[in-house]
Amino acid sequence: MKKLYSALMTAFNEDDTINESGIREMVRYNIDHNHIDGLYVGGSTGESFMLSTAERKQAYKIAYDETAGKADLIAQVGSVNLKEAKELAKYAVELGYKTISAVPPFYYHFTFEQIKDYYDQILAGLDVQLIIYSIPALSGVTLSLAEFAKLFENPKIIGVKYTNNDFLLLQRLRSAFPDKKIYFGTDEMLISALPLGIDGAIGSTFNLNAARAKAEIASYEAGDMKKVFELQDVSNKFILALIDNDIYPSLKLVFEEMGVHAGYSKAPMSKPTAEMRAGAKKIYEQYIK
Repeated sequence: MKKLYSALMTAFNEDDTINESGIREMVRYNIDHNHIDGLYVGGSTGESFMLSTAERKQAYKIAYDETAGKADLIAQVGSVNLKEAKELAKYAVELGYKTISAVPPFYYHFTFEQIKDYYDQILAGLDVQLIIYSIPALSGVTLSLAEFAKLFENPKIIGVKYTNNDFLLLQRLRSAFPDKKIYFGTDEMLISALPLGIDGAIGSTFNLNAARAKAEIASYEAGDMKKVFELQDVSNKFILALIDNDIYPSLKLVFEEMGVHAGYSKAPMSKPTAEMRAGAKKIYEQYIK
């Protein structure tokens, strides 16, 4: 059975401090209403690369405490600062996380040897498994099939969060590594990834759209491709509406329409305007209500 993970958002107060109750409400909604298989904590949807080390730890702890074993948890610990990544990995393991994830080191065009060393150092001495976070469009790091093979030589690296529209590489990964976990990360292209044997998906819009995504997966497994297409079409209209309305704050604004106090996004992301609030209300009424 393919698993569905929500990429957990981080709620902030208007002054950019972490809103603990907002995070807890989003966790509870994902568990109690979405019946999600798991949460991916501290990824790009969680705005983690704008957080301090202490704030990232706080987000891990809140999610872990509120989940209370009722969903799988993956802590994204990656950073361009290796010392921070190692510290975050150690902290997540001490909290009780069984799985971590890490975006490759970015911005400086590191060599593959440096990237491999980064992953090996994060994992050294820790009893934990790791999912590579491959997101070339934002990290600037594109890994080849041969490079994935080198990384997978570390037995603690169990798979990849594949946020990449290179479906040829995805097919080659599935063929070459049938025992590795592949979680697809581009929500609007789920329809294209399902036939390639993914183990599930991790996405930001599943916070709001989990029921539709689950129905799409179930329809695919039942062989009803007409229904798969119809569901993906609605999901994509929903996703495009969010993007047009400024996706990160809009995800939170739609949550607010649902009675979940998701708070603000962290500067320099936008604070909600009257126009954005109106747009989010329209999105909620058209696609969620």
